[in-house]
Amino acid sequence: MKAVGYHTAGSIDRPDALLDLEIERPRPGPRDILVRVKAVSVNPVDVKVRASAARTDGDPKILGWDAAGIVEETGSEVTLFAPGDEVYYAGDITRQGTNAEFHAVDERIAAHKPRTLDWADAAALPLTAITAWEILFERLRVPYGHKRTGGTLLVINGAGGVGSILIQLARRLTGLTVIATASRTETVDWVRQMGAHHVIDHHQPIDSELSRIGYAQVDYVAGLTASDRYLPLFPEIVAPQGHIALIDDPDHFDIVPLKRKSITVAWELMFTRPMFGTDDMIEQHRLLQEVAHLVDENVLRTTRTQTLRPINAANLKEAHRLAESGRAIGKTVLEGF
Repeated sequence: MKAVGYHTAGSIDRPDALLDLEIERPRPGPRDILVRVKAVSVNPVDVKVRASAARTDGDPKILGWDAAGIVEETGSEVTLFAPGDEVYYAGDITRQGTNAEFHAVDERIAAHKPRTLDWADAAALPLTAITAWEILFERLRVPYGHKRTGGTLLVINGAGGVGSILIQLARRLTGLTVIATASRTETVDWVRQMGAHHVIDHHQPIDSELSRIGYAQVDYVAGLTASDRYLPLFPEIVAPQGHIALIDDPDHFDIVPLKRKSITVAWELMFTRPMFGTDDMIEQHRLLQEVAHLVDENVLRTTRTQTLRPINAANLKEAHRLAESGRAIGKTVLEGF
């Protein structure tokens, strides 16, 4: 089958950074569904892994975690899906990725694709939707389905893939006031479309920007990038007993100054459940089912902003370069082999 991968980790500018390959079709395990991949999308994790991690067994490394496609075959213990079902999911970082014609994934982290979306729009959603959902409702502990009165959420990097979904979830499913950071005209417009009540410029001091719009402190912070840079401000801008959730990888992050206000700090990694085979792994199936329902009810929208065709090394290189540029808005999707 066709796939895109690499043998040696490194810069995207290497001629062999990503290669068009022919590899063996995977065989599904007992809890796996084998999916004929129709579309995939690119996330920052693709870029990080490609730059630093390679297989040590001689086989090529296949990237990609978001996918939408059709169930081709099911493992002996599968109960949630049948051949012919249309699914979407974000995969498992410990297994080979979705940049291939066929991909095996545990049924407990997949869900039925939103009926109202095509393959490309559906493939834009899973990884960022899981991440945003877990940030908001599990790490920050905002009650789901309860529109509380008051409360403020600051989303740092609102125009990225996770920020785009997180803003929508918070605006439409909670009573929080959503403040997002963005600086360019196009990113400011985008986060407003996603539902941000206020937009502040991350090139300016965040505390000054919050004061400018009338907020001295916020109750919740979703730190989606450069958390170490903002850390000195957190003791001032986060309210007593507030919450901070992070997804990036700062070299150092000393949270002792947050003790005086009893601020909770949590990391979010959407791969944790599949990576460790947690007892509640099926929660990712359930939340993706709920996201699909919310999309079909016009509560949430896809965050796809660009589609490249077909799925091949050249187009994936272009998508990786865009992700590395720091100027990406929403999600870049690739469709068809």
